[in-house]
Amino acid sequence: MSIKVDPNLMKDLKEFGLEDANKCMHCGNCTAVCPLSTADNTFPRKLIKYAQMGLKDKILESPEPWLCYYCGDCSDTCPRGAEPGETMMVMRRYLTSQYDWTGFAKKFYTSEMFEIISIAIVAILVGLAMIIFRHPFNMEHAYLNDVWPAPAMEIADMGMAAVLTFLLLSNTYRCFNYVMGDLKLKIPIGLYIKNAKELVIHFVTQKKFAECTDRMQWFVHLMIMTGYCTIFLLVAVFLAGGIHVIGLSLHDLQFQRNEIYPFFHPWRILGYYATFAIMYGTTYAIIGRLKKKKAPYKNSHSTDWGFLILLQLTTLTGILIHFTRLLDLPMPTYVLYIIHMMVAIPMLVLEVPFSKWAHLAFRPVVVFLMAVKKDYLEEQGQQK
Repeated sequence: MSIKVDPNLMKDLKEFGLEDANKCMHCGNCTAVCPLSTADNTFPRKLIKYAQMGLKDKILESPEPWLCYYCGDCSDTCPRGAEPGETMMVMRRYLTSQYDWTGFAKKFYTSEMFEIISIAIVAILVGLAMIIFRHPFNMEHAYLNDVWPAPAMEIADMGMAAVLTFLLLSNTYRCFNYVMGDLKLKIPIGLYIKNAKELVIHFVTQKKFAECTDRMQWFVHLMIMTGYCTIFLLVAVFLAGGIHVIGLSLHDLQFQRNEIYPFFHPWRILGYYATFAIMYGTTYAIIGRLKKKKAPYKNSHSTDWGFLILLQLTTLTGILIHFTRLLDLPMPTYVLYIIHMMVAIPMLVLEVPFSKWAHLAFRPVVVFLMAVKKDYLEEQGQQK
């Protein structure tokens, strides 16, 4: 079988943040120290070799970038300062752009100006829509439902959720095709069903990350993921009550209720957890990127900053809305609500299918596919 070499691969990867891969002398130290590297899936050295040799197709079919959680051990122990951990992060950005059939992810990852302009355009359009499509402000009480009625908000939410779900699932399907290759037509559906629990377990717990030596990184990642998913599932899946509830305004969850739920109501408790988890995780990550003491935080990409800033601002504005509603301050509540939407919607529209939140889908899917592939190959070996 012929092997295609892409002479521009290293140049393309540099657009996604690759800087030090040419320093690698292939001593194998990074692979040896990685707690997640196995005989079946070795990394990071193999991926660096692919990049240096221009083996684009090999990278496209590689599951290893998604099996790496970037604990930083490999970069800390690299004798040449080749930053193998950061190279794996670059691979994830690159693969995300390759899975995306629209081409948007590539522009989002390779142009900081495009990223900023995209966020600004979506935010401005959302702000204008919130101002134009509203009922008169209720200046007696801070009732969001009077100004932006729940039925209209729910229709907009469900429409946006449908589009984002389609984009994310279609990109995930492309990930599946690349990773499984010709095997996808040979593996019986029963093996997928048998290993379905792996998908759920790794999505919910990020179990493999916990095997890394720096468990704090796993905890921070888990806080951000569970905090965000708690809000997303309650709002988009179970109640479809509006993304504006991110933060402590979860009491407003169902139909933008004007009344306030009791403190110990389940929705409010979940909202408090989600708010704490997101604020803790994003604050830790932001401080880490400012101090640059840990390998995962030494080489921050613009999309890393954008993700953290948008998520934290979304949560902070949600907290402020919560208190202005409790104090029954109409105009501050409405202004903050518009700002909240101008931050939250760009984060969802741009991050879920095209950037950081897409990684949340690709990673457990690939772990699941590797379990399926392993079972299939073992069965084939037994038959022989």
